[in-house]
Amino acid sequence: MADMTPSSTGPAPAVRTVTLIVKPGCHLCDDARQVVAKVAAETGARVTEQDITRDAALYDRYWEQIPVVLVDGEQHTFWRVDEARLRAALT
Repeated sequence: MADMTPSSTGPAPAVRTVTLIVKPGCHLCDDARQVVAKVAAETGARVTEQDITRDAALYDRYWEQIPVVLVDGEQHTFWRVDEARLRAALT
């Protein structure tokens, strides 16, 4: 007979992923990197970074918006990262 006792732990929450799309020598990218790192550390999100100069598709799509922040693959913001807005999107 199967155990029908409810689990007190339940499924583990999915880890959110923040992707920062940047280019070399970009001061706004440096600013965004700091905000993303801080909020990700607070929320447990995973951070990945992609260099727009190494990917033609990213270059074509985002060149005029750098830096770009994606949350779980969806565009969240570009140019300036609002710390409170990013935190809200991750919680």
